[in-house]
Amino acid sequence: MNWQTLAGNRVLGAIVIAIVLQVLSAWLIDGYDISTSLRPLLVISAFLAIASIGQTLVIILGGIDLSIPFVMGFANVVAAQLYGQGVDFTLICLLVGVLALLIGAVNGALSSILKIHPLIITLGIGTMVQGSVLWWTGGFPTGSAPDAVSEFVSIGASLGPIPLPGLIPAVIIVAVAVALMLSSTAYGRRLYAIGGNPSAARYALISPAGMWIATFALSAFFAAMAGILLLGFTGSAYGDVGQPYLFQTIAAVVIGGTALVGGRGSYIGTIAGSLVLVEINTLLIGLGLQPSMVQAALGAVIIALVSLYGRESHIRTTI
Repeated sequence: MNWQTLAGNRVLGAIVIAIVLQVLSAWLIDGYDISTSLRPLLVISAFLAIASIGQTLVIILGGIDLSIPFVMGFANVVAAQLYGQGVDFTLICLLVGVLALLIGAVNGALSSILKIHPLIITLGIGTMVQGSVLWWTGGFPTGSAPDAVSEFVSIGASLGPIPLPGLIPAVIIVAVAVALMLSSTAYGRRLYAIGGNPSAARYALISPAGMWIATFALSAFFAAMAGILLLGFTGSAYGDVGQPYLFQTIAAVVIGGTALVGGRGSYIGTIAGSLVLVEINTLLIGLGLQPSMVQAALGAVIIALVSLYGRESHIRTTI
């Protein structure tokens, strides 16, 4: 079986698991209704899916990005603070987006040029970002999001005749765009090439440093967008809003079939992995487990999946 078939089977497997979890929830949880639970499930999964876009790209490249939750918190707090001071929200989004791109570019540049594992670089840069935000706000962030953003992500909202908030169609559009970018653009081909075999990619005149900088910049950008959207969902600034996403983004990517060793994977699989994670969390809470037990169970699932998928050989050893 070649790696394309294996990756496709994993995506299909994640989708099947998501469906099975819905059936189990309806069977095991009293009062659980699939039709009424679908909307909150999709909205909560959408936040994770957006935050996981960059993690998908980075892991396909052969790296990992631990700065995602810190960038989410940075975007969440900065957007709220500036909006509370009367700054136009469109301008805020542009500013936060540019700053996030710069943060990600620094992650990619340092990891590539200094040849230091991105796990260390991204954790260090992320901690610096979080510290800077705490210093700026004095540890007490204030502000909120515009009503339009809150309406866009509200579980009870509808987009015209579509009985879903605007966030869901937007994620679908973004998913199609990312999938096309990976499958039909030079960037996507280069991403898989470097992740599959960095040495061979150099002979194909692909710049590893440029790809690392661009990919980590995209990762930080989408993390920032997720942080801004979560501001609309929660209604207030919270510097640690991204902390639950630290390992959930990695788990969603791995469950969706992307190999931790790099070189193979898809964003469609990541979306399925996001659904699976949210459904597991819902099922465990519905069964009456305490939050601490839910966290422990999720941790066990993540460890099992990372142990399983992380043991596979790199694609360059199978060519």
